[in-house]
Amino acid sequence: MPSGDVVETDAVKTVRAYLEANEIDFEEPTPGVFSFSLPGEKKLQTPVRLDVGPHALGVHAFVCRNPDEEHARVYRWLLERNLRMYAVSFAVDRHGDIYLEARLPLCAVNDEELDRILGSVLSNADESFNSLLELGFATSIRKEWEWRVSRGESTRNLEAFRGWLER
Repeated sequence: MPSGDVVETDAVKTVRAYLEANEIDFEEPTPGVFSFSLPGEKKLQTPVRLDVGPHALGVHAFVCRNPDEEHARVYRWLLERNLRMYAVSFAVDRHGDIYLEARLPLCAVNDEELDRILGSVLSNADESFNSLLELGFATSIRKEWEWRVSRGESTRNLEAFRGWLER
């Protein structure tokens, strides 16, 4: 049986090769810690960190900051969404910021599983983003919309919310 160091080295090599092969620009500030961003449509960039530990690959992706309001509704929405997601779950840090988190055993770190887990991160961050903004930042979004409309400013980046803003 290989030692933990050998398995970790293999997992680090696998992650590094995967990121390079998929032309994902990344930083590796320390061996086995990879930071990069995944491009989306609704959420333009999702920052991701992969940590290769002695027994597991940790996946951490920032989704949005601590909501301004309606925390109970936001947290319920996150928990309900967790039931439908592959490999990742929503989590909240000590500041209230929202992340997607996962743990993958090192023996499962391969190109196919990295594809699946990073695909799950990207799709869940992107698909959830506008709903989280609407639930947790509605007052701020409404104020910004009204301010822009009153001054004839562009509302282009708020178009996703037009339906409930114009009610």
